[in-house]
Amino acid sequence: MHPLTGFTAGLLLITLSELGDKTFFIGMILATRHPRRWVFVGVTAALFVMTVLSVAIGQMITVFPKHFVQGISVALFLGFGLKLLYDAGRMVGPGSLDDEQADALEAVEAREAGVGTWSIKMVLIEAFSLTFVAEWGDRTQFATIALAAANHPVGVVLGATLGHAICAAIAVACGKLIAGRISERWLMTVGGFLFIVFGLVAAVEMV
Repeated sequence: MHPLTGFTAGLLLITLSELGDKTFFIGMILATRHPRRWVFVGVTAALFVMTVLSVAIGQMITVFPKHFVQGISVALFLGFGLKLLYDAGRMVGPGSLDDEQADALEAVEAREAGVGTWSIKMVLIEAFSLTFVAEWGDRTQFATIALAAANHPVGVVLGATLGHAICAAIAVACGKLIAGRISERWLMTVGGFLFIVFGLVAAVEMV
């Protein structure tokens, strides 16, 4: 596969999936308490490491028969997509991201309990560790693994990293302003359709 295909897929999927996610709110909350540039560096570094690990796992999966790997990718994308559309369809009104924000705030409060002063190193470590833990096992991690199994790994790393960086920049720079205007139902619907599109593309490639 051409690297540009993996780059485009990674960029679109991550950018739309990460807006309003727990990691988005972690970056937003930390940016109100610490220097924004160091929060951005810590968050982005964690997401880059997570992306590289996910792509590495995706490449390891390619040792299995091609049709098996493609089948798993199709199942993951379609499963995530249908679940998102189902949840969006059951929502009344635009929905709220209060639960994600509350979880992020709880994680930050627990990490900062009892700490009076913060050095640059401590801010970087906090932003990195909170983001890494929150992202582990997230649906975007599995999506990245699936993308890497079916696309050029370098393209997926670059695209997904750029997508993460865009979301982190939005969260750190104007997260509070954006958060109140994001519709959870809209995000879930768009994300669901995007997952299904990638699932169908992967299915066509199996033929």
